[in-house]
Amino acid sequence: MKLTAWGNYPILDANIEYFSSITELQNILKSGEKLIIYGNGRSYGDQALGKHVVISKKYNYITQFDTQKGVITCHCGVTLEEILDVIVPKGWFLPVTPGTKYITVGGAVASDVHGKNHHKEGTFCDHVLSIDVMLPSGSIVTCSKKKNQELFKATCGGNGLTGVILNVTFSLKKIETAYITQRTIKAKNIEQLLHAIEKNEHYTYAVAWIDCVAKGKNLGRGVLLLGEHASVNDLPKNKRKSPLRLKKKPKLGVPFMLPNFLLNGLSIKIFNWLYYHKAKNGVHDSIIDYNSFFYPLDSIDNWNRIYGKRGFTQYQFVVPKKVGLEGISAIIKKISHYGKGSFLAVLKTAGPYNGNYLSFPMEGYTLALDFPISKGLFPFLDELDEVILQYGGRLYPTKDVRMKEAFFKASYPDMNKFIKVRKNIKANATFESLQSKRLGL
Repeated sequence: MKLTAWGNYPILDANIEYFSSITELQNILKSGEKLIIYGNGRSYGDQALGKHVVISKKYNYITQFDTQKGVITCHCGVTLEEILDVIVPKGWFLPVTPGTKYITVGGAVASDVHGKNHHKEGTFCDHVLSIDVMLPSGSIVTCSKKKNQELFKATCGGNGLTGVILNVTFSLKKIETAYITQRTIKAKNIEQLLHAIEKNEHYTYAVAWIDCVAKGKNLGRGVLLLGEHASVNDLPKNKRKSPLRLKKKPKLGVPFMLPNFLLNGLSIKIFNWLYYHKAKNGVHDSIIDYNSFFYPLDSIDNWNRIYGKRGFTQYQFVVPKKVGLEGISAIIKKISHYGKGSFLAVLKTAGPYNGNYLSFPMEGYTLALDFPISKGLFPFLDELDEVILQYGGRLYPTKDVRMKEAFFKASYPDMNKFIKVRKNIKANATFESLQSKRLGL
């Protein structure tokens, strides 16, 4: 069967199986075939792709929810959307969330996802209390920051290569409403934008969009979005009666793959110009629902089809804060010079590295860019890799489909600890993906 990830690249033939119980999964493992676990297909990279793929979507129950303490336990196949539907009406929210709510909890752990609050509250796994992992033998081991620590550090961010993440228990965040108080700040260039980010680092949530096509004095101009969970008193009176409930909004959708010729330098330039100029000058405050703040792209069904049949890849990197301005500017200049612009270029601040062996964030700035697959793209990204390495940065494996082994090994110093755990539990003989082979894991 044909299978791909959210970027629609690569597409491969795979032997696909599902499991909905522990016994079914154990029987699959008994076959001895190498395999990889696949969630809801929302990762951009190839870390959940392989010749033999086991899909976890049917293992999807919330098994416990303590509404007083804000602790929840669920199966790996439960999506963040399904969790939000349960917890928000009870006055709780996810401690950390990426830019889509359609990923599974297993995927959130396997990628150790981060969000707009990493500089304040770390990654998803920083809030995980325990994980039940099925090893290749079929036995189940519980790991945490205090119990079976090495397995925990390897599983969080380990892209499914240590075993099958079965159940996850994690803590939630208390909220009064389903709304966010948002502050928008428009910046004329990258220097002004980074200054605004640093000046407002006390905000819990911060994310910036960058016009990566602009040049000269406008290089890196953008719009900074800051946010806090709104209190009941922050809301207009008509929203105070049911502050934790939102009305469902109609969705737009992309019904088919758009023609590739629509994606060109001119269309990307026009989009970036319009996005920048639609934002109000100076500082603007508003109140929006959490979906609009955290998941704007989720309001468009199948938005990945915009990139056409060739698909796209997301290039996300992080560079240390001390070289942030220099490093981000160098990347944007290269992109602008080569005319390889991105529709969406998203900049965030990252806090300290948490010690999980393959966890991506480290203290600095992270920029994510979407590039349509085209001739000459990968050699161009190889050039960007050299710049990233020069500034002491690294790429996010969850978004990657082409990073070279040497670059990966040079930028993830704890990789050997991860490989040691894999060998000790004999996971290297069972769990294998396109990415793990490419990166020498």
